[in-house]
Amino acid sequence: MSNKPYYIIDFDQIEAVPCPCGMARRAMADVPDYPGTIHRTQISSEAKPHYHRRLTETYYFIECDENAKMQLGDELVDIRPGMCVVIPPGTVHRAVGCMTVLLFVTPKFDPKDEVIVE
Repeated sequence: MSNKPYYIIDFDQIEAVPCPCGMARRAMADVPDYPGTIHRTQISSEAKPHYHRRLTETYYFIECDENAKMQLGDELVDIRPGMCVVIPPGTVHRAVGCMTVLLFVTPKFDPKDEVIVE
């Protein structure tokens, strides 16, 4: 990042990596004094149900399909741009439909904490 007293994130400059939802660009993992990570994720229509043992994820929906939903446990919840969903550890979730989300993850994202539900 930088030696300045602030951080600027250009997600277009971060390499996208595969995740159960689609493709994620993850920032702030290398900043020790920031308590989490921030991701811009392109969610595909093949997102897999999963949960995290210790991570809390906050999804902010930037854009999404007209009939987009979030599976949260046994519920399907309608979502739209401008909405936010906070997902505590242990909650099975997945996005239904294509969308772009900004994710705030605390503590820092750890791929070993992700459990795919078959």
